[in-house]
Amino acid sequence: MAGELDGPRLEPRGGQAKRLVVFLHGYGADGNDLIDIGRAWQPTLPDTAFVSPHAPSPCGQAPMGREWFPLTFRNPDERWNGCNTARPGLDRFLDAELTRRNLPPSALALVGFSQGTMMALHAGLRRPVAPAAIVGYSGIFVLPNEAAPDVIAAEIKSKPPVLLIHGDQDELIPPQALLQGAQDLAALEVPVQWHISQGVGHGIDQEGLRHGGEFLAKAFKIRG
Repeated sequence: MAGELDGPRLEPRGGQAKRLVVFLHGYGADGNDLIDIGRAWQPTLPDTAFVSPHAPSPCGQAPMGREWFPLTFRNPDERWNGCNTARPGLDRFLDAELTRRNLPPSALALVGFSQGTMMALHAGLRRPVAPAAIVGYSGIFVLPNEAAPDVIAAEIKSKPPVLLIHGDQDELIPPQALLQGAQDLAALEVPVQWHISQGVGHGIDQEGLRHGGEFLAKAFKIRG
């Protein structure tokens, strides 16, 4: 059964956090899968707290993992419906973390991988106050199977800068998903950049990590 979200945290190196980065893991993993990225980014993102919540439900296809929503591939709107179902719980967690650290909503950035990217984009673009940025690795910008563009546009409340990163050898979610997502985001007037990692499958390489960290530092206006 889904419950309130929680997961591993990484405190800033000295002092009080001035900003918060939330990692959203992929299908069948858990929050421990991404929290080490925070350690890699600490030199680039000083005074930043990191948290990587476990998705709300046990994964139906990975006994030790978690899922933001189930995947059966029997319903063309399965991802859309799943994102909508999972978003309220994620929003509560984001609000609680910001409140706990006495940070404004604009001090938030979301970083997703695979299914976590779907959630980061879905939730982040619907936040009442725009996050500083969204970084999505190896994911999809989820849209309903049949919906007029103006219907989706009406749901978008914020347009933070977005960076999409994808491996060109990804066989689980093909890199074409990045190009389609970038096109769809641009059509909604969301500022989007993208990077394709050469020779990388469904994962994140060092170049992708560097791009993500530098993108967040720029969005947070951190001087190098």
